[in-house]
Amino acid sequence: MADRGRRDQILHAARTLFSEKGYHATTIRDIAQMSGLLSGSLYAHIRTKEDLLFEITDEVADQFLEGLQAVVDSADPPPVKFRRALVSHIQVVARNLDAARVFSHEWRALQGERRDRIQQKRDEYERLWTAVLSEGVAAGWFYPSHQRFARMVSLSVANWVYQWYDPSGQLSPEEVAGRLADVLLTGLQKPAASSKAPMGEVSSACPTE
Repeated sequence: MADRGRRDQILHAARTLFSEKGYHATTIRDIAQMSGLLSGSLYAHIRTKEDLLFEITDEVADQFLEGLQAVVDSADPPPVKFRRALVSHIQVVARNLDAARVFSHEWRALQGERRDRIQQKRDEYERLWTAVLSEGVAAGWFYPSHQRFARMVSLSVANWVYQWYDPSGQLSPEEVAGRLADVLLTGLQKPAASSKAPMGEVSSACPTE
């Protein structure tokens, strides 16, 4: 039990340091100092620094996948699934801000099979998002054009949340997801406004630089 508590302490230090300094800039000594250990003592609990990076990214990847898989498997209509998918993603981020940042930026430092495993999970996560959007198209809820861009924009919005979201702020993960979903599902332009000018006129009025 004591060993598990110590390893959790080491993982917490690694998540914080990898998030703040980056994986490559963080040394074993940094992790040991934040964990209250000597550098040599750290190796009683881990083999390499990469062990910590893999454990952090793999755990967060599983949380993202489990949440989204439950959404995909549900009987909810596509717009509800889309909203729930955003909620699930932001809930994971809110619980794991440092780990989410590490997952997004530092996973490429992994080597060999470990990097391949995280890449596979990231690919599977994108596939599940595609399933939500494709179901919406098939059921007549979403426009059939630009599905690839719709997935890219949705994932970009979801993946960037860790940069600005404050779990202690006024909005809950569910409220943040709801507002983002409103923008993504309905856009910015009011229906009445869209009929006032052809798209060509709107486009020509926009600055080019």
